Amino acid sequence: QIAERHPGEGDLALVGIRTNGIYIAQRLAKEIEAIEGLRLETGIIDVTLYRDDISRGRPHPLVKRTEIPFPVDDRKIILVDDVLFTGRTTRAALDALMDFGRPALVELAVLVDRGHRELPIRADYVGLEVSTSRDESVIVRMEEAEGADEVLLVGPGWKGES
Repeated sequence: QIAERHPGEGDLALVGIRTNGIYIAQRLAKEIEAIEGLRLETGIIDVTLYRDDISRGRPHPLVKRTEIPFPVDDRKIILVDDVLFTGRTTRAALDALMDFGRPALVELAVLVDRGHRELPIRADYVGLEVSTSRDESVIVRMEEAEGADEVLLVGPGWKGES
């Protein structure tokens, strides 16, 4: 879908939201290059300090590097994440991205949309829509980090086994 909406556009870049969004963005870039012959730049964004729940969490959050090795101004940016739930991570990513410049366009691509939005945010590209209850979780595992690709829908008592 991304290649269809943006054929041959050299000003398009993908920015993966830590952590799994990075791997998905890199995979999308490879697929688009194979389809369009267009090599897209990719970046990494860490939203830790932009989250609106930072004061409710750990006293010393672990902040990782944001790496956007290209100018953001006037670029078409696709933010990439693994799961879209409340929309709060996406809002934080938008805030973080704006610190790097003013993109011409920002779109959102997610592997899984599980609903239950708390903010008016929607994905432009969705791999899978899953109906969930608020107390269930969607766990995404990526081969790059965990040796296998899988999406799990788990209940509140889940202890980490697959």
